[in-house]
Amino acid sequence: MNKASAEPLVVADELRRHYPVRRGWLTKPATLRAVDGISFTLEQGRTLAVVGESGCGKSTLARMVTLIEPPTSGGLRIIGLDAVNPLAPERRRLRQSVQIVFQNPYGSLNPRKKVGTILAEPIVINTRLGKREREEVVREMMGKVGLRPEHYDRYPHMFSGGQRQRIAIARALMLRPKVVVADEPVSALDVSIQAQVLNLLAELQSEFALSYLFVSHDLGVVRHIADNVLVMYLGRAVEQGAKEALFAQPLHPYTQALLAGTPSVDKKRERIVLRGELPSPLNPPAGCAFRTRCPHAAERCRQELPALRSVGGRRVACHYAERFL
Repeated sequence: MNKASAEPLVVADELRRHYPVRRGWLTKPATLRAVDGISFTLEQGRTLAVVGESGCGKSTLARMVTLIEPPTSGGLRIIGLDAVNPLAPERRRLRQSVQIVFQNPYGSLNPRKKVGTILAEPIVINTRLGKREREEVVREMMGKVGLRPEHYDRYPHMFSGGQRQRIAIARALMLRPKVVVADEPVSALDVSIQAQVLNLLAELQSEFALSYLFVSHDLGVVRHIADNVLVMYLGRAVEQGAKEALFAQPLHPYTQALLAGTPSVDKKRERIVLRGELPSPLNPPAGCAFRTRCPHAAERCRQELPALRSVGGRRVACHYAERFL
């Protein structure tokens, strides 16, 4: 895969997304900290994977990057533009430059429209191309994602899950974006089809120099496609760095547990069983949020929130990360 080095296309600085949650008419609203201070950069032609259990905030982060939801605080720059408070012309450029592929290929396509119409919609809205030109562009993109010419006049229900996800990928690429956010794009597909879609994403990245923000809970999938990995737990980053270093020697106990629970990644790694349930994001534990499930937790973990710091060539939020070097 051709990985071009360039200035970051996406720069996130202490992004936060908080939601007020009312638990009763007479009680003060609680605050759900879905994303609570995430920073990262994403360069052209590279893939940043965001991983973690359900409820960790990774999909909320994806929605902020695609401008579906505004951050509560923090900075976000995409293609050099302020994506938090953009001017109207800049917002249009941003929306064309960042597109999303959703998890469910069955629910993300309008069942009442033919594939050709679905793929042409972004062009109709954002360009002045005529009908014939639009059709040429659509058919060209269909070919790039592995769809046949006769698929142009068919409805989504006539396709398999893998084919529908190819349609969704084609739709995301119609405006030739710089960044594609893929939110669990293969989790709803059979394992045999997942590899085909991942290979397609890699080919398209190489051809168009795309940058991917790839959201997933499956570390086996992440190992196949990522360059860098950001591990989230209850809205915070607990470890982030290059894929090779993180997979070879995870330094946060949560990352270690995730990898140990993924047999396809490393069958020799000792299995780590996490104790207890994921804490409520409305009432996270004091100190380190992971301490209630961590086999290495100490008194300091109860009292002090670990800062994300440089250890072993990556950033880790653990007081005792050096133990695992």
